Amino acid sequence: MFSKHFTGIIQGWEGYRVKWAQRFEAEEKSQAAEVWIELVPKRKRRLVCSGCRRTGHHVHETVERWIRDLPILGASTHLLVHRRRVNCRKCGPKLEELPWIGRYERVTRRLAESVVRMCAILPIKHVAEYFDLDRKTVKAIDKKHLQATLPLIDALGVEAIVVDEFAIRKGHRYATVVADAHTGRVLWLGNGCRREDIRPFFVLLGKEGCAKLKAVAMDMYAAYELEVRAYCPSAQIVYDLFHVVAKYGREVIDRVRVDEINRLHQDKNARQVIQGSRWLLLRNRDNLREPKDHVRLQELLKANKALSTVYVLKDDLKQLWDFRQDQEAMAFWKQWYNRAVRSRIKPLILFAKRLKVYLHGILSHCVWPLHTSIIEGINNKIKLIKRMAYGYRDNEYFFLKIRAAFPGKGT
Repeated sequence: MFSKHFTGIIQGWEGYRVKWAQRFEAEEKSQAAEVWIELVPKRKRRLVCSGCRRTGHHVHETVERWIRDLPILGASTHLLVHRRRVNCRKCGPKLEELPWIGRYERVTRRLAESVVRMCAILPIKHVAEYFDLDRKTVKAIDKKHLQATLPLIDALGVEAIVVDEFAIRKGHRYATVVADAHTGRVLWLGNGCRREDIRPFFVLLGKEGCAKLKAVAMDMYAAYELEVRAYCPSAQIVYDLFHVVAKYGREVIDRVRVDEINRLHQDKNARQVIQGSRWLLLRNRDNLREPKDHVRLQELLKANKALSTVYVLKDDLKQLWDFRQDQEAMAFWKQWYNRAVRSRIKPLILFAKRLKVYLHGILSHCVWPLHTSIIEGINNKIKLIKRMAYGYRDNEYFFLKIRAAFPGKGT
C-alpha cells in the first residue's frame, strides 16, 4: 500500500516500484538531508532493448546502480535502482531502455532537465551547490544538452556577416566570432584571431556559400581582410565607424594630449587641466550629461588650438558614414584629408595617411550600411557569460554557451 501511494505522488519511475525508503537528517549544517529509495522492477513489465528497442522477456542479469533524482521535501534523493539487462536475440545482453533515465546516466532525466534550465541563468558552481552535485557532473549534463539541441552551423544563405575577436582569458588569448549582420545569430566561433584561425569558417561555408557572401563588416585588421579576399573575392569589406573613431582616439587625441602636456611642463595649471581631460575628449559630445562637462570641454577647446583641431576633425570624420553615394563620400573625404594634412599636427597627418589605405572599406558603407554594433553587443554579453562562470577552461563548452545565447532574431 505504501509503494503504490508513494509512487503515485512522486511519479516518473515507470516500470519500477518502491521496495524501501528512508530519510536521513543532516548531522551538520554544511550537509543536506538525504532520502534513500530502493527501486525494484515490476515483474509483469515487458523488457525493451536499449539497442534495437525490441521487446523481450528474458533477463540476462540484474545490476544495482545509485542514481540521483530531484530533491524530495528539501532532501537530496538517492535511488538504488535494480537495472535489468535484456538478453536480446539481435544485440545480445543490453540494458533495458527506460523513459526516465538514460542508458549510462547517473541522474534521472527530470533532474538533468532541471539542471539545464538553471544553467541557462546561473553559473555551474551555484547549480552544483543547489542540487548537491559535482561541478563536473553539472557541466557534463549542460554540455551534452547543448550539443544535442543546438542546430548544426548553417551559413549557406547568409549575404552579410560581421567578424571580430574577443578575449577568452588573460595573456592575449583571443577567439574569433562570426555573426549574421542582419539577424545577430552567431554562426561560428574559433580559437585565435590569425588568418589560419578563421580559415575553417570559409572552408565550412564552401564555394557556394562564399560566392553568396556579399559584405563583411570588421575592424581594420589585415588578417581578416586577407582571408576574406582569398575565399570571397567578390565580397565587399566594410569598416565600421566605431573602430575607426576608437583608433582615432588612441592614435591622435591621446597622442596630441600627451604632447601638449609635455609642451606645457612649465605651466602647472594648464597642464593639470589637460591631464584630467582624457575621457572628456574621447567621449561624444552628445554623451556628456553634466552641464559642467560641457563648460569644461568648451573652455579646453578654446584654450588649446591643437586639441580643438583634432576634436573637431573627429566629429567631422564621423559624417563620412552618413553618405549613401560614393561620389559624395569621396568628395567629403578629400576635403577632410586636406584639412588634416594642412593642420601640421603630426599624429593627425600620420593617421590620415594610414586611413587612406583603408578608404575602400569605408566607402563600402554607402552600399552596405553595416555596423559592428551587433558584434559589440555580442562581445559585451560574452564578457557577462564568462564573468558569471568565473571563466571557462573548456573552450568548446564556452562556445556552445555563446551560440545558445545568440540564436538570432526570428529564429
